Amino acid sequence: MSMLLDMKTVMVLIVFGHVFSVILISAYWRTHMKDHMLSMFLIAKGTQVLAWLVIVMRNGIPDLLTISLTNSLLFIGFSLETTAMLKLQHRFSHSIRMLYLMLTILIIAAFHIVLFTSNHENVRIAVASIGIALFMAVPAYILIRSQNPSFIKRIIGLLYVSILAALLGRAFFALGTHEMIGMFTPSLYQTFTFLSLFLIMFIGNIGFVLLLKEQADQELVRLANYDDLTGVLNRRTFISFSMRIIAEHARRGEHLSLVLFDIDHFKKINDTYGHVIGDRALQQLSAHIGSLLRSKDCFSRYGGDEFAILLPETDEYEADQLVEALRQSTMQLLVPEMASRLSISLGVVTVIPTEQTKLESLYKLCDKALYTAKDNGRNGAARMETAAMIG
Repeated sequence: MSMLLDMKTVMVLIVFGHVFSVILISAYWRTHMKDHMLSMFLIAKGTQVLAWLVIVMRNGIPDLLTISLTNSLLFIGFSLETTAMLKLQHRFSHSIRMLYLMLTILIIAAFHIVLFTSNHENVRIAVASIGIALFMAVPAYILIRSQNPSFIKRIIGLLYVSILAALLGRAFFALGTHEMIGMFTPSLYQTFTFLSLFLIMFIGNIGFVLLLKEQADQELVRLANYDDLTGVLNRRTFISFSMRIIAEHARRGEHLSLVLFDIDHFKKINDTYGHVIGDRALQQLSAHIGSLLRSKDCFSRYGGDEFAILLPETDEYEADQLVEALRQSTMQLLVPEMASRLSISLGVVTVIPTEQTKLESLYKLCDKALYTAKDNGRNGAARMETAAMIG
């Protein structure tokens, strides 16, 4: 059975693959915010389509011009595609931008030096393969080595690595053989080349769409679980997490503590400085408090300027130490637009829960303690004494 493929058929399939990707992503793009990352990916695909069309419809065009134009467009297209992938991962810094700009210029220059001097096809293949591999190296590394990468990121990263290895293998093979192994020479190498190109197209297009979908899903989860202003857990998510934590502590017979606090005279801050400054005070305070908590603590904006913290595995002494640290630390916090510093009042309750313990019961006790702290002159903390078990 012949393993040779028809060159024109494969190129047409590659063109249609890119075109359909452009159509589908354009449909998504029309109904969403016009993101620069998406427009860059579409331009990358359009550039690659143009490059393959030049080859398919090259009748009458001089070979030198065809080779120069096609490869230049492909290099630019791959550079833009990997740039869009890096933007999608929020890893496209100024230094990365300059790296890709210089890399694109150097690869195109190196290819044309070979083209207009020796014009040895095997050397051109090696330069082109190494160039595309260099474009893919950074996103491959980031996808695999990013902090807590998702399963899909790892898979796409590994596929990028496999393509990178195939490209480098193609380059070394081209440099090490004396046979003519061009794209237009029927051989098993030609078949391998076109299959690799098809795989690059498939992984690049599908991988980008999957990562885009994953990012959209993560944003939906963030909007559903976190407070939009402060970035801490919203009330619904806090209640859901807290119910599970209370049940776990009831099974283990361990202490936990609940803390409620709000900003002293917050209404006066809004009336004096305006709601924009009031919102900024909430943002700075929540970021500051969050930085002082442990990773296992649950921190939520419960409503308005009231915040809740559930402290797992925390007894009365540990909770009191933390509450006082939060109070004193907040007194050092300065909102630039405000003349005075912030202060908070806190209520705290500590229990060893039972299976009958409800978050609502703990909240009511803690709320009473918070109002006691306010009645005592604010900028302080109060504890609601309870029995070891609360139902």
